[in-house]
Amino acid sequence: MNLSQALLAAAVGLPLLMLLLCASASVRRRLPSWFAIAALPALAAAVGASQSETLTLGHSGFALSFALDTPGALLLGTAALLWVFAGIYAARYVRGREDIDGFVVCWFMALTGSVGVFLAADLIGFYLMLAVLSVGASGLVLQGDGSEARYAGALYLGVALLAEAFVLGGLVLLAQATPHGSLLIRDAAAALPGSPTRDATLLLLLVGLGMKAGMVPLHFWMPHAYRAAPVPAAAVMSGAVVKASVIALVRFLPFAFNDAWPHFGIPFAVLGMFGAFYGVAIGITQSQPKVVLAYSSVSQMGFLVAVIGMGLAAGDPATVVAAAYYAAHHLLVKGTLFLAVGVVVLTGARSLRLVLLPTAVIALGLGGLPLTGGALAKYAAKDLLSGNLASVLAAASSAATTLLMLHFVRCLGAVATTDSNARAPGPLRGAWLAMVVVSLAVPWVLYLRIPVGSLPEALAPAALWSALWPVLVGAALAIGWSRWGKTVPSVPVGDVGGLLRGLQRGGAGAARIAVCTDAFVRGWSVSCLTLLLAALLFGGLLAVAA
Repeated sequence: MNLSQALLAAAVGLPLLMLLLCASASVRRRLPSWFAIAALPALAAAVGASQSETLTLGHSGFALSFALDTPGALLLGTAALLWVFAGIYAARYVRGREDIDGFVVCWFMALTGSVGVFLAADLIGFYLMLAVLSVGASGLVLQGDGSEARYAGALYLGVALLAEAFVLGGLVLLAQATPHGSLLIRDAAAALPGSPTRDATLLLLLVGLGMKAGMVPLHFWMPHAYRAAPVPAAAVMSGAVVKASVIALVRFLPFAFNDAWPHFGIPFAVLGMFGAFYGVAIGITQSQPKVVLAYSSVSQMGFLVAVIGMGLAAGDPATVVAAAYYAAHHLLVKGTLFLAVGVVVLTGARSLRLVLLPTAVIALGLGGLPLTGGALAKYAAKDLLSGNLASVLAAASSAATTLLMLHFVRCLGAVATTDSNARAPGPLRGAWLAMVVVSLAVPWVLYLRIPVGSLPEALAPAALWSALWPVLVGAALAIGWSRWGKTVPSVPVGDVGGLLRGLQRGGAGAARIAVCTDAFVRGWSVSCLTLLLAALLFGGLLAVAA
């Protein structure tokens, strides 16, 4: 085993080892101090592992393969940074709590699955890691308080299992179409264009992975899950966990073969762009910062899906790196913003500006504020949205995102503690501040190291202006919304998902009726009378027949 293979093994192996150690109750109580350390091998693998090396575990009958490619390295490295600093936050969060066993187990389970999906090089390994990730993430949601956490966790797991059923169907069809029985993802993607079940395979994958990405209308799990989950859990879920769908889309879809598939790509892009505006439209009616961020994720993931859809329609190989870079920036920013929520809740008026100002800069980066990583991310994706209508919608999306992020900052300031001298504990502030620095600096470092665009072109006056004016429009809209938006009623959290509540209540009512009916029928006198009536009816029928 060479150095690259050792790094890949440690990236998956250390969090998996921590998960196995959770079997011991005495050890499990000490493991929060390993939350941050367990993600460090993944960061080392993203930086130091060669993309030409593959780690194979098992034998010819059953083996799991792990490898890195450019999008995998981008998402693994940024996810590892978030897991490290969110882990520091989480270790302080659980300190002094009595019941931390579930949180610890689910944290390491979600971390193992998150690292695994970015490294999985075969179909079986990817689906296995995706399942581990879903169970761990749903468990983290359950660590919140009250009945809302139980509902949100069950909803998250139910949607995840439904989505994975679609994904599994697509993976089975991929495996059947891959020659020589290969289960490697690269071989399956190469075989997809010539597969006799190509359209069915692509449809299953797009539906399943779109659901996991939070595409409208099956996005309603996001607001419930992110609101109910503890702050560090919501940070890694909104940042790292949801990006499993992105890495799957760019790996399984045949971008490398210059095949244009507009009959799938255009509808996928339309749904994504609709979600980009829908998330903003609902988000600005919310007042809870975590819910606003959840709808921001619906919007941002919708925009990312639109980018992938347009790339699929054009058969553009550049989509892979551009989408991964955009997703990496969103991963860092959204994780930072959720950590900011936890810090602000414990911060008083005297220190509040020191948190809100950098948070506002980070948040506006999602709208493409010039000289932020968000501006670079949007510039990297501009060629994929270069049509007249697409470019107009992209600019409008930037303005809408700016509106939503300024609304978030306003809502965030309203949840600060009433103790004006209060300050969040040092580890929480330190973890958040480290993520602020990472969110500002890492996108620039990545932009210089990957083939996603030219820095002089991104910093040209025309490019800076094209990034600035939608932000200015969004700021103007935010001023207007702060004055007149109060008259707009708040949409219930989960919006269309509220229909499920109605179905749940209706189902519960029908179940109670059925139980009462069953109990009544089982009564001795009723049973005897029913049997007597049945016997008389049967005798009457015999008499008529005779």
